Amino acid sequence: MTFAISVNRREAGKLHKPATAGDAPWGFSMRTKAVLVFGVVSFAAATTVQATGVDELVAKNAAARGGLDKIHAIKSVKFEGRLRFGGSLDLDFAQYQKAPESTRSEATVQGLTQVQAWDGKEAWTISPFGGRKDPQRISAEDAKSIADDAAISGPLIDYKAKGSSIEYLGTEDVDGTAAHKLKVILKSGDVEYVFLDPDHFLEIRTVTQHKVRGTESETITDLGDYEQVAGVYFPFAINSRTKGDGDGATEITIEKAEANVPIEDAIFAFPTKATK
Repeated sequence: MTFAISVNRREAGKLHKPATAGDAPWGFSMRTKAVLVFGVVSFAAATTVQATGVDELVAKNAAARGGLDKIHAIKSVKFEGRLRFGGSLDLDFAQYQKAPESTRSEATVQGLTQVQAWDGKEAWTISPFGGRKDPQRISAEDAKSIADDAAISGPLIDYKAKGSSIEYLGTEDVDGTAAHKLKVILKSGDVEYVFLDPDHFLEIRTVTQHKVRGTESETITDLGDYEQVAGVYFPFAINSRTKGDGDGATEITIEKAEANVPIEDAIFAFPTKATK
């Protein structure tokens, strides 16, 4: 769950890889053939172990969150709470998500509301803090990070159906916890590293890398204070920071959440008329 606030600035929004052999020429010795066969078998076994590890961790994550049936049963969700930007600016926060991949986030202060939305096809924004009160379309390249976060279930659940692939990279320290590290290569081409708690298998951190016009940015998000919504656990504390962003971190605290509430598709679509 990410949300970018613009304040008087422009809107921005290691597994070993085995070597591959070419076509084998005729005349290999029996020993060479044996080595090649052993290498193929070993590679296949390693691939099977990796796939099993990834699928096992994803299954444990799904179970920890409440189970696939309950996750799939949520067709819409609304979050409300507070957003603190840069450690000093406090705003009212709301996020709406609707299956399969529509999302809208709002941040309000002093009667001004910033909006970011994705309807499954295009993204748009209203940035009154940057002096723009009319909706503006976001380029396809800039919209990737919004689209990647649109699914209610997150990046791991049904990852194959979403066009993603996952590699298991072992464990890595996350603030004193040896967390399981998964590399998720999203359909968009962006990469998201997901860190799972080793005991509860819930996400405790994500590191997202995406490129916009050739420039790579990295966003680190810490997740915690999980609460159940319709039997499914969601993080109610989301703290994000982007490397090299001098504006500081964004802290979201969820105070209320509702699942399967009626949400009109129109709130995700680009407004037909500019707001006054």
